Amino acid sequence: MPDPSFVHAAFSSIASRYVTANHVLSLGMDILWRERALKIIAEWKPRNLLDIATGTGDLALTVQRALPEVEVLGTDFCRPMLDVAVQRGLVNVLEADAMNLPLPDAAFDAATVAFGLRNMADYEKALCEFRRVLRPQGHLMVLDFSMVEGPFAAPYRFYLHNVLPRIAGWLTGNSGAYDYLGESIEAFPRGAAFCELLSRCGYKGAKALSLMGGIATIYTAEKS
Repeated sequence: MPDPSFVHAAFSSIASRYVTANHVLSLGMDILWRERALKIIAEWKPRNLLDIATGTGDLALTVQRALPEVEVLGTDFCRPMLDVAVQRGLVNVLEADAMNLPLPDAAFDAATVAFGLRNMADYEKALCEFRRVLRPQGHLMVLDFSMVEGPFAAPYRFYLHNVLPRIAGWLTGNSGAYDYLGESIEAFPRGAAFCELLSRCGYKGAKALSLMGGIATIYTAEKS
């Protein structure tokens, strides 16, 4: 599991260039992934939504702009990232540790975390904390990287461990910030394993939607 102090320092150092780096490194696919996530969120018709580890606000801003009737709150433990989110137009933000949210029980209809859970020190503890702030039958969405299977697995691993960190270092000016990315993606539970983790943490109806052949996955579940 990533060290929180390392993650905080790394993201603080690249906050101003984080959005550009994401678009370049994913070849713009991250935008399409969030649009797919938005369609699912819209079907839930939440009154409010908590975007955890919102970072520079990409997913929260997507929801805020497309679904103005939904009250969106973005939280992150990295203030420089939140500052960028505010500059980009995110209205409601809160600096907070995702595993100890200063929010009341059963306060939100939906909670999302995009490319953030993988960076947390304890997946299970974090998922249980997200469940705490959800109302009964509230929805959770986790969007994160996964692993490509089949003939493209080897080229994808080479890109993750050798190409991506170098390009990211050039784009952000911090070559070390992305060095751990490949290992974190390999270690992150995926598919059925992640759905089982959701069940252990008190969720029901867990589903996994693979994107771009497994490069990323959208997981959804309800608070049981």
